[in-house]
Amino acid sequence: MSERLYYNDCYLHDFRARVTASEDGGKRVYLDRTAFYPTSGGQPFDIGTLGGVKVLEVVDEEDKIAHVLESPLTLDGVVEAKIDWARRWDHMQQHTGQHLLSAVLIELFDIPTLSFHMSADSSTIDIGAPQFDARQAERAEERCAEIIAEARPVSITYEDSSADLGLRKVSARTGTLRIITIENLDKSACGGTHVRSTAELGPILLRKIDKMRGNARIEFVCGLRALRTARRDFRTLSELSKLASAPIEEMTAVIAAQMERAKSFEKTALRLGAELAKREGQELYASTASDANGIRRVTQRGAIDDAMRARAQAFVAGSKAVFLAICENPPSVLLAASPDSGVHAGDRVKAAVTAAGGRGGGNQTLAQGSVPAGSSIDEIARGL
Repeated sequence: MSERLYYNDCYLHDFRARVTASEDGGKRVYLDRTAFYPTSGGQPFDIGTLGGVKVLEVVDEEDKIAHVLESPLTLDGVVEAKIDWARRWDHMQQHTGQHLLSAVLIELFDIPTLSFHMSADSSTIDIGAPQFDARQAERAEERCAEIIAEARPVSITYEDSSADLGLRKVSARTGTLRIITIENLDKSACGGTHVRSTAELGPILLRKIDKMRGNARIEFVCGLRALRTARRDFRTLSELSKLASAPIEEMTAVIAAQMERAKSFEKTALRLGAELAKREGQELYASTASDANGIRRVTQRGAIDDAMRARAQAFVAGSKAVFLAICENPPSVLLAASPDSGVHAGDRVKAAVTAAGGRGGGNQTLAQGSVPAGSSIDEIARGL
């Protein structure tokens, strides 16, 4: 059984331990004691070095902890171990920050936390409420800031689960529980790593609120993450402000106005594009000679888009006309035919692409289909 040093000293980042076993040719190592935290309770694992070899992952195997290494550990007996302190400290800030935020949500709104997850960039909690608005988020941030400024002690104790512990969330575990307490605010059963005081948390910023399976999900950052995130956000806003030649506080209105203008320009461009394609189709019809059967036929290559469809429909608006469009990537075809051409576009396209393992269809005058990549679209087109 591995002694979990992080349970009692979250600040321990250099230690010595004895190798008790190894697997995978020395790349999966077990120690008699370890300060490396394994993935658990929403908190990611620690990294660092073991005997000078990089630790890539730490896995909780209940009675022991596996250290997955970059290369085989060749040392026997006692080895030197070092935790990546920057990563550990970040995780401590995020995890204790989550305890504080969850306690504040109970205090202010009586909203429970259902789950917690920490990633490399941000953390999230799912809460027992269908929505959580900006006003509530601001109140929660400010209350967290007040408690952080009070430098409330954060302590680790061990208590029996049968006692009346007053936990924020009832634990399903039995026996001795490891309890994390924020003075006069929160008690939670938790095996994670935590700071000693709320003063060590730094700021807590609520970043985003989403809906998730009928509940709200809050994305947040703490400590140095919050500082770096705020700095990055301000830098981005400053750059946008320069591009728009407008103060930051006016950027929302400026961007909204520019988006409306862009939408208007897009609509105009689409309308003009459709009108141009229609005219091209009419001119193409006028310049195309009839074949021996009196049918005017034309084939064009290119993207099968709105412009191509408009061009095709304008072409077959004339009598006895057939328009074929071929696209090589992705391999697809479009067939348009005038009602008096004797060609049923839908039937022909469906038969041709289905035979090649593709899909398609349409009506008598307009049809479209596609075939799997690698198919000979020219061979399919010849059958149309």
